Amino acid sequence: MPSDEARALAFRCHRVLDPIHSLVYFAPEAEERFTAAGLRPGRMGYFASRSAPMGAVGAGVVSATFYNFNPELVARLIPRAWTLATPERILAARLEAVDAALRRLLGDEVATPAVAEAAELAREATTACRPDGRPLYAGHADLEWPEEPHLVLWHAITLLREYRGDGHIAALIVNGLDGLSALITHTATGKGFLADAAKGLRGWSDEQWDAAADRLRAAGLLDETGALTEQGRGLRERIEDQTNAAAVAPWTHLGADEAARLHDIGRDLARKVTAAGAFPGGLFAAGKSSGQ
Repeated sequence: MPSDEARALAFRCHRVLDPIHSLVYFAPEAEERFTAAGLRPGRMGYFASRSAPMGAVGAGVVSATFYNFNPELVARLIPRAWTLATPERILAARLEAVDAALRRLLGDEVATPAVAEAAELAREATTACRPDGRPLYAGHADLEWPEEPHLVLWHAITLLREYRGDGHIAALIVNGLDGLSALITHTATGKGFLADAAKGLRGWSDEQWDAAADRLRAAGLLDETGALTEQGRGLRERIEDQTNAAAVAPWTHLGADEAARLHDIGRDLARKVTAAGAFPGGLFAAGKSSGQ
């Protein structure tokens, strides 16, 4: 079992770097590029672009690897997306969108030595990641690296994010939480989406959400108000600890000093893109930590 310090470092680095990756899911540049590539407006670009590194996979694969989305929503968009644009075209459109969004949000800072340094450090961290049992990471790891430092940084953070995410799904499975139960219990921590945003973004109806919440109450994980019980809090803490434990390899490889340097640069960049309006209001709980 990795040390407490290693697990804490994995969490801290993920928390500050994640906004630099996830801004693409909210950037208007993404919708513009995906529709120009042939996809339909709306959620299709998200599902197609994130799963495209795995090839033209079916809805079942996307639902399995994304985990907390309603499979009914996924099935409305995948595999139809592949009839409108190839995975290669979609991935090119995504990188174009990332380039445009980062240039808009960071301005002149997109080409600073700090960004280049962070790109080098993040890329080095990814060399310790292994694809075993991590399908989304493995698909992304097979992509060619971009050339410009800000895109290298984004791609490296994407690899680190999907590596961690695959491990997180394994922890959820081990602890008996299906996708919707995982979403509800995470929302109940006050560190994720607001409930209405979670339902809308992940495609769950009120009836589906309420039925799953009833099951979680019956299991002793939620109380009558929908808050986590002591048992529920313990479960979420165990899942996060196991997720961190499965994500330590890149940070252990990088070393404490260089990981701290990447953390600090990433924190500054994440604050800048957030302040520049990378994320809309009304989605996240007040207790959400930056980058979770």
